[in-house]
Amino acid sequence: MENAVSPTARALRTLDILRDRPGTTAAQLAAGLGVTERAARRYVEVLREAGIPVESVRGPYGGYRLGRGARLPAVVFTQEQVIGLVMAVLDGQPAAIDADGLVGSALSKLIRALPDSVGRQAAALRAYAAAAADRQAVHADPITTSALVTAVADRRRVAVRYTTEGGTSWEAEVDPWAVVVRHGRWYLLCHSHRADAVRTYRIDRIGAVRHLPQPFTPPADLDPVAALEAHLGSGWKYPTRVVFHEPYERVAPWVGPTMGRLEPAGERCVLTGSTTNTRMYAGEWLAAIPFGFTVEEGPELRAAVAALAARLTAAVADTVPAAGGRRHLVAAPPRSVDERPAGGVVAEQVDTEQ
Repeated sequence: MENAVSPTARALRTLDILRDRPGTTAAQLAAGLGVTERAARRYVEVLREAGIPVESVRGPYGGYRLGRGARLPAVVFTQEQVIGLVMAVLDGQPAAIDADGLVGSALSKLIRALPDSVGRQAAALRAYAAAAADRQAVHADPITTSALVTAVADRRRVAVRYTTEGGTSWEAEVDPWAVVVRHGRWYLLCHSHRADAVRTYRIDRIGAVRHLPQPFTPPADLDPVAALEAHLGSGWKYPTRVVFHEPYERVAPWVGPTMGRLEPAGERCVLTGSTTNTRMYAGEWLAAIPFGFTVEEGPELRAAVAALAARLTAAVADTVPAAGGRRHLVAAPPRSVDERPAGGVVAEQVDTEQ
């Protein structure tokens, strides 16, 4: 197996490992190269003979590391790395299939800078792959994102101009805790001094960032992804409270953190949250959960569930004879919120699979 890769390629791979992971032991280096420890030490000597200083530190925290003043060659990619990089770019930004635009032009420069033996496959992938645009995709502005990342790293407060989905804009001073990428969207997790609460802002809706001199200290035990998901389901315009007619253990796998907080309640469980889009909450989230539930709060969500139920009922309503022998659908119009029972809207899904 060792002879399948040239010594030069393995020496470059050794350099790559030491650059990325200082303190790599001979055993770790051998595993990364797929060779024996003796061979791994030989590749370290090859680098030293080429004038690249490689230090060897003994002890439990020792290992190989590049010495100071090391003059490293240009970045070297394997063919698999390049193909993986191009695939990741096209997966996240299908428009990069063309050379126009910010990401597309950057990808073109990268491919042109690669050696022919590696770049040929990347160019072919870019030329012959087809990428369908995601109509739901949104992209954060790189300059805005960079300004926020700088503030996160410097732990400095910023003022942001934010525009909601409905077009309302405001400016708020925030302590930027983290920038988080979730399901293809970029978010700012922060403490808003305007609301005196934790907030999550979509970066594509942030129009301006102004750095402020005030420092801040983020929570010591901050888990950015967990904190983001916990707060995506709270703090929105319309409160929600849904009681599921099944135990917590059965319902929990179907409820994402953005829907709110799910808690056991005897033989049932309760989901408490909030939303700005009751139609989505009813049609895309609640309707996908295969258990009966009762919407107790709020009136906006109850109205959205009632409207969805009426529309689906109309779609499968019985047909009755009409004048002239033709048949037409009969469905009762949805009742208003005031006409519904005070106990809430009850939605029951029936399993018809045989």
